[in-house]
Amino acid sequence: MGIIAWIVLGAIAGLIAESLLGRRTGVIMACVIGIIGALLGGFLAQAIFHIHSLNSFFNVSTWVTAIVGSIILVWLVGLVGGRSRR
Repeated sequence: MGIIAWIVLGAIAGLIAESLLGRRTGVIMACVIGIIGALLGGFLAQAIFHIHSLNSFFNVSTWVTAIVGSIILVWLVGLVGGRSRR
């Protein structure tokens, strides 16, 4: 997968993760979290299950891995950031 595909995949995964968790961090922050979360999900899938799930843009396992990694990262950012914003 090329770098543009990684960015698009991560951005969409971040927006989906943000929507699923009901957290609002902003579009740019959600995209950044999504890109890093997709990499985190790929790393965890390889480390835990010994599979390379981030091979193809149109593969279901690629999307699931990216979204799960993004959900984990959005959740962690929410824990660190707290709920002090109103």
